Formats: sequence, C-alpha cells, structure tokens
Amino acid sequence: MYLVERGTTLFLKVTLFLMAIPVLALCIIGLPLIMKDAMDAYPDNWVYPVIGLMYLSAIPFFIALYQAFKLLTYIDRNKAFSELSVAALKNITYCAIAICVLYAGAEPFLYFIADYDDAPGLILIGLVVIFASMVIAVFAAVLQKLLNNAIAIKSENDLTI
Repeated sequence: MYLVERGTTLFLKVTLFLMAIPVLALCIIGLPLIMKDAMDAYPDNWVYPVIGLMYLSAIPFFIALYQAFKLLTYIDRNKAFSELSVAALKNITYCAIAICVLYAGAEPFLYFIADYDDAPGLILIGLVVIFASMVIAVFAAVLQKLLNNAIAIKSENDLTI
C-alpha cells in the first residue's frame, strides 16, 4: 500500500516538474520572440503590458507549483491532515486568484490587438486562462475547507480517546 501511495505522489511530483518546463521555456525563449514579432506589428503601449503581465503571472504560477510540491511532500510524510497542508492550499488559492487578476488586466490590451488583427481567438485564449485559474482557485478553496473540517473532526476524536 505504501508503495502505491509513494508512486502516486512521485508521479504527481514529476508532473509538476513537467508543467514547469514549458512555462520556463516560454519565459526564457518564447516571450522574447513573441515580443520581437509583436513590436513590429503593434503599438508599444499594447505589447509591453501584455508581455509584462505574462512574465508577472509566471511568479504566482511557480509559487503555486512549489506549494503543490510541498503538499505532496506532506502527503508522503503522513502529514496530509495538518495546518501545513491547509496553508499550502491557501497559498495555491491566492496564486490562482493572482493569475486570474493579472490575465484579466491583460484582456483589454488583448482586445486591442485582436481587434487590430481581426482575430477574436486571442481574447478567448486569455479567457481560458482566467477561467482555468478561477476553477483552480475554487477547487483549492473547497479542498482547504474540507481539510479544515477533517482536521477539526480528527482533533475532536483525539480528545475523546
């Protein structure tokens, strides 16, 4: 049984690492290339905010990945029902909300670019990121509440034994 749990959390840790690689590559290689091409086609005051907000949104993304890694480590150490896990879920919620807010701030600039190019799909891409972040924030908040309730029940049971 322990090997199955350990293998599952190891798989999820590797998945977190694999999620980080494309975003890191996008920040290092992709966004400068996109910015170089976009600077030729669009006004600077449209491009800089979008690229800046995309770079800025990488910070809460990596913080959330680190918090998820910590949460998986707590599960490995049989500390899943602890205040540490609740704090990690709370941080994941805040990071997802931050990403949602940052991309919502970029939407008006994406609208100008999409309107200039007659490409409404660009706005939809931004909305997908916003809604995905919102779903993650709500899911983490629900898990946080459930975990708080489980911890309260566990501590109540520990007192009665």
